[in-house]
Amino acid sequence: MAHQSILEIPTKGRGTRDITDAVAAVVRAAGVDCGLAHVFVQHTSCSLLITENADPDVRRDLETVLARLAPDGDPAYRHDAEGPDDMAAHVRNMLTGSGLSVPVGGGRLLLGTWQGIYLYEHRSQPHRRTVVVTVL
Repeated sequence: MAHQSILEIPTKGRGTRDITDAVAAVVRAAGVDCGLAHVFVQHTSCSLLITENADPDVRRDLETVLARLAPDGDPAYRHDAEGPDDMAAHVRNMLTGSGLSVPVGGGRLLLGTWQGIYLYEHRSQPHRRTVVVTVL
């Protein structure tokens, strides 16, 4: 049996937002003891990550790396209809991904001790992002 919920996540602009608790709440509501939680963001200019949840420097360093790989305003980009961060945001999504899966056991997410689920906003301005959580 599948259970699905839609999460509306506001962002403050570029950066990470911990959504672990929101996803865990969907898993609890599903009542699944053993299974899989799939998390998918319905956008191409933000992404999802499982990464370090204890030291925020890890997420800041990830931003440093992505700024090198996909800089805003690169003159080689053609797609810039929504500003200098437009194409860079799409590249960052491609590099980091729009979906992830987490095992469920004992009715909870089986994340490691230092792991959290993050929505990673790649645009400079705030947005409302739609995240689909499906528990099987």
